[in-house]
Amino acid sequence: MNFSMSGTEQRLRETQPRRQSGQLRQYALGWAAACCLGLLSACSKAADPTPTSGGTTPKGAIQLPGITYWNDVIRKVPWSVHIVKIDRTRKDLAFTTTIARNTVVGLAQLSAQIRSVPATVGKPLVAINGDFYSVDSGPYIGDPRGIQIMEGEYLSTPGDQSVFRIDAQGNPEIGIVESKFTITWPDGTVSAARLNEERSPKETVVFTPRLGSSTRTSGGTEAILVAAGQEPLLPLQVGKEVVGKVESIQQGGDTPLKPGKLVVSFGPRVSKASTLKAGDVLKISPMTEPSLAGARTALGGGNIIVHKGEPQKFSMPVSGAYKFRSVVERHPRSAVGFSDTHIFLVQVDGRQGDLSIGMTLEELGAYMQKLGCKEAMNFDGGSSSTLWVAGRVVNSPSSGSERDIGNALVLTQKPAAVSQQVP
Repeated sequence: MNFSMSGTEQRLRETQPRRQSGQLRQYALGWAAACCLGLLSACSKAADPTPTSGGTTPKGAIQLPGITYWNDVIRKVPWSVHIVKIDRTRKDLAFTTTIARNTVVGLAQLSAQIRSVPATVGKPLVAINGDFYSVDSGPYIGDPRGIQIMEGEYLSTPGDQSVFRIDAQGNPEIGIVESKFTITWPDGTVSAARLNEERSPKETVVFTPRLGSSTRTSGGTEAILVAAGQEPLLPLQVGKEVVGKVESIQQGGDTPLKPGKLVVSFGPRVSKASTLKAGDVLKISPMTEPSLAGARTALGGGNIIVHKGEPQKFSMPVSGAYKFRSVVERHPRSAVGFSDTHIFLVQVDGRQGDLSIGMTLEELGAYMQKLGCKEAMNFDGGSSSTLWVAGRVVNSPSSGSERDIGNALVLTQKPAAVSQQVP
């Protein structure tokens, strides 16, 4: 089944209540006014986060085979909510994840990341921004805060918040995933490790070529590994142990990353690294709890906002770290959730007093529960919050245009279904 996008794109242009260019020029004034009115604070007037359609698909929704998109405008608040509803029974549809510039670190707009999806993976139909990421202007900018699995390849270990994943049987799951990533030394000692991220002086991090051209580290000892037998080291997969032989040892950090090889980086305070030598064998065990063995898609995010059909409550300080106070403030939001029959991608515009003020996480959870979600979680929000449908961004990004982001969740039409209809 080949989805024709040209007509759909035209309908999207005709139906979206987007800001006009004059409004974009006045964005800064509107944002300041919204702050003055207290629209973003935890003390905002309570509003009922109920879909105007009552949770059912409204008239005028854009329909594609297995996919429904609509924009829910609740003017009394105001809220502008964009919803994509995906039929879980469609075997011709599949989720994948993307990274910016084909590397774990770095940033790129959602539209650019979509263009990087290989034809062998499928034809992108819908996409939403993904995990929170490092915004520090250093060598690891764009590094996702949580786990990422892209077409079965393990790119980043879990963080401390929730994960959306598609299991080996093709079912969606949302929950907390813990890293059990370890290396086993030649003497049998086992040490914890992380994957493709900034390394502290006490830590051990395993780097794959997906990070970029080099480890970007400073100081410490780095062991370059090649396959110890016939089994290749890469691509690294969750739940699949690999054995590497030390080809060489490099001091000082920033070791080049080469195809087919791993680099195990030991911080300067990992004294045991001084015992390694060429020819030694290390076992790499990329495990998780629960096990994600066989999963081809996983992406970290923020909080669980619906669990077992119940919207979650949040009690966070309204002062202090932005990570905490933003939970109870109204901001642009992105989220994913699912029912027994459908997966939902939801984006809420915000920071635009004339269009949409954004939601708290409690409001977002209540809204998704009323859509029918039994489980749901939020992705990165704020200026990152972006939804792409049928060839274009359909929401109104709060900064006036797409922001560069670290990764994304993309729904594709499988290659086998592009040229033939699937019942």
